[in-house]
Amino acid sequence: PWARLVALIEPHYPRGGSGRKPMPLERMLRIHFLQQWYAYSDPGMEEALYEIPLLRQFVGIDLGRDFVPDETTLLKFRRLLERHDLARAIFEEVQVVLREKGLLLQEGRMVDATLIHAPSSTKNRERKRDPEMSSTKKGNQWYFGMKAHVATDLQGIVEAVEVTTAKVPDHKALDALLTGEERVVLADRGYDYPSVHERLAAQGTQDAVALRRTPGQRKGLAALKRYNRSVARIRALGEHAFRVLKCQFGYRKARYRGLAKNGAQLTTLFALANLHLLRRRLLTA
Repeated sequence: PWARLVALIEPHYPRGGSGRKPMPLERMLRIHFLQQWYAYSDPGMEEALYEIPLLRQFVGIDLGRDFVPDETTLLKFRRLLERHDLARAIFEEVQVVLREKGLLLQEGRMVDATLIHAPSSTKNRERKRDPEMSSTKKGNQWYFGMKAHVATDLQGIVEAVEVTTAKVPDHKALDALLTGEERVVLADRGYDYPSVHERLAAQGTQDAVALRRTPGQRKGLAALKRYNRSVARIRALGEHAFRVLKCQFGYRKARYRGLAKNGAQLTTLFALANLHLLRRRLLTA
């Protein structure tokens, strides 16, 4: 939906004066999305536009007639999106488009979270790690970075995104992911807390949160395992967006410093992941 996305950004985009005209907005947006799809840095994107004809064709650049935006122009465009919270607006507009085409399921939500690594080295200008990132332990291994919390519909399409530092427990982000109108909520054992079950019961939502084995429990283990497996079969669809981010788009490590910049990138990536997951149905809708 290029025209609708361009319309969101246009009020904030520089119009230019008597000097050199700014790059066409849709071209800059297409380049920005290429950076997300192929994990290009700003210098890498500039170089790729000179070297790869297919990318130039996608963004509408003719080297004999058009300028290729340099890395500084790409940086300024990304900062414009961050400054006006336009990544969130793009995500919400994609949701509207999918809803209009009847491609979202409204019955319930699945919630999940994934760890995103951040550089732990102190070999930088400030000689310290990113203060907005933190460490957390998963299993027997420690990780440094942030968390992406998402709520998806029952087919795995992301409907809400929240980004926190890594040490925030999964269930603490639940308020930002749920609307209170869900008929059913599915989640893994990381959400098995009394406060979560009480909240779902209070709003009349069917509770399909996987359960932990209580200390010393000996009875009902087979039934507990069957229940958790039944939840996991459905909930597995909710992890498809993470697979698209990390495998298709190559997003495995935070690129910037600070939660705001990385959160804006993640929000854009999840909007693009939704379009990727529904690409065949969108072509026929």
